[in-house]
Amino acid sequence: MENQTILNHLLLAQNRPSQLHAQKYKKNKVWESKNWRDYFDQCQLLAAGLLSLGLEKSNKVAILCQTRPEWEWMDLAILGCGAITVPIYPSYHAEEIEFILNDAQVKILVCENLEQYNKFKEIHKNSPSVESIVLIDGHINSNNIYSWEQLNKAGSDYLSKNEDCYISSCSQVKIDDVATLIYTSGTTGNPKGVVLSHRQIMSELVDLFEVLQVNEQDITLTFLPFAHVLGRVEMWGHIYKGYTLGYAESIDKIKKNLTEIHPTLIIAVPRIFEKIYNGILSQVETSPTKEKVFKWAIKTGSKISRLKVKKIIIPIHLLLQYQLAKKLVFDTILEKLGGRLRFAFSGGAPLSREIGEFFHAAGLLILEGYGLTETTAGIAVNSPIHYQFGTVGKPLGDVVLKFASDGEILVKSDKVMTGYYNNETANIEAFTDGFFHTGDIGELTREGFLKITDRKKDLIKTAGGKYVAPQKLENLLKLNPYISNVLIHGDKRKYIVALITLDETNIKKYALNNNISFSDVSSLAHSDKIKELIREAVAEANNQLSSFESIKSFAILENDFTIESGELTPSLKVKRKICDERYKDKIEELYGKDRSSI
Repeated sequence: MENQTILNHLLLAQNRPSQLHAQKYKKNKVWESKNWRDYFDQCQLLAAGLLSLGLEKSNKVAILCQTRPEWEWMDLAILGCGAITVPIYPSYHAEEIEFILNDAQVKILVCENLEQYNKFKEIHKNSPSVESIVLIDGHINSNNIYSWEQLNKAGSDYLSKNEDCYISSCSQVKIDDVATLIYTSGTTGNPKGVVLSHRQIMSELVDLFEVLQVNEQDITLTFLPFAHVLGRVEMWGHIYKGYTLGYAESIDKIKKNLTEIHPTLIIAVPRIFEKIYNGILSQVETSPTKEKVFKWAIKTGSKISRLKVKKIIIPIHLLLQYQLAKKLVFDTILEKLGGRLRFAFSGGAPLSREIGEFFHAAGLLILEGYGLTETTAGIAVNSPIHYQFGTVGKPLGDVVLKFASDGEILVKSDKVMTGYYNNETANIEAFTDGFFHTGDIGELTREGFLKITDRKKDLIKTAGGKYVAPQKLENLLKLNPYISNVLIHGDKRKYIVALITLDETNIKKYALNNNISFSDVSSLAHSDKIKELIREAVAEANNQLSSFESIKSFAILENDFTIESGELTPSLKVKRKICDERYKDKIEELYGKDRSSI
């Protein structure tokens, strides 16, 4: 692995041709671009501003903000000063923010707006390490609170007297200096601060992007939170490889933005692909003719997909059928995704094999990878040349894997964190002989691809002593377009039950098309016809399961799980312990019901 930091690559990036775009984003509803020279100048200006506030090497700066260009400029400004970036999810509540600020001993807090600042206001007396606040949007008259304009002005003044301060400090950052503390969102208890140095960052970027083969002509549409390690890797990756980072306006506007900037690749969590898949299915079901043509097209595409995976030459007659399937069905799907995608990348949680195969049949390869915050994202990844659905690909670069007696994946690599911050007990538990315990159960296929079966701590052991992987069941049910989220329960119980939430858009369409009256989505949870629809989905999933893991009873919840309610992590995974506690009465009811109807 090369011994340069991401900052050395940033110094080189400023000399890229002016026609190459570093970023593309909307400002006042109009798409704007920033070339690499302007991008570098903005990072330099902010760094000088931070230095004027007294920022020193190894100080911590927290960023409490949604994904937007300013987040990225600020990150590179902080790193360039030899300081440490501490991302905080903007969905976090005041008490969660307080823990991170105090644990990391944050010196400067960057808030997106007054709404985020008001969270800090609630806990500022309990966060004595914070000396200065920077507001990206908004203004407050106070000695230690700086607006975006004020910070830039301070930076300009500082640069006029210290012209080469940023270039000099970037050059002095060493490969083993700490770059960032990323606090894991976690499903229980306080988050743990994952310490990543520049060595971890560069190990990930060099190996991952060698496999993905992206270049300066590529453009992504970014929407993952930068507080999530995968979002950050996408961001650092464009500095390293030179592709354009396009910014979605919001999660709700992804669909619109895809057709505006026409990305050549996207990096997302599985929930995004599940929503696209379910949206396609619900549209198809509105017409018997549409459904017939769609099923034929998918059948044809699946034949092509299987031959491609096995690297077998495709017969002419099948190619001709596929061309027709493209014209009738697939081209429309791909156009809605921008029309130029070379491939997509999925990480952060398991992607259903069915969804991966579906999109490949339609002409879009989704490359699934696997990693954790603690491994700087990917340690295994499918490549555009070598891929196998139902797996997370082959080990990446220097990664060495071994498996514990219970099947847990252990990993050794430069990509693995230096440790948890201020948590020696957790560090002792996390490592054995230099190998990091991932907490995931898996195995290697005959061809050397890694297959994840479940989270070790999530495995359910029924009263009958059988182990059940809840994610397998949840992913099966989420293939149904009318189901949004699922929580499987059954630990130490005689059988498995499910809490199910409805997909708001698709269930409303179904209700309207089938003359089911409703006032809102929550009322549909009590409709007998909707219960029957979901019962059929559960029965269909059960057909693919062994008897001991089949779902014997279910309940439809009135409201979906959300990040804001604390039921989902920011990467859209269900927080099992919280949901089990919150819905314990519902769960108990299910164990008291007669299950002969399912």
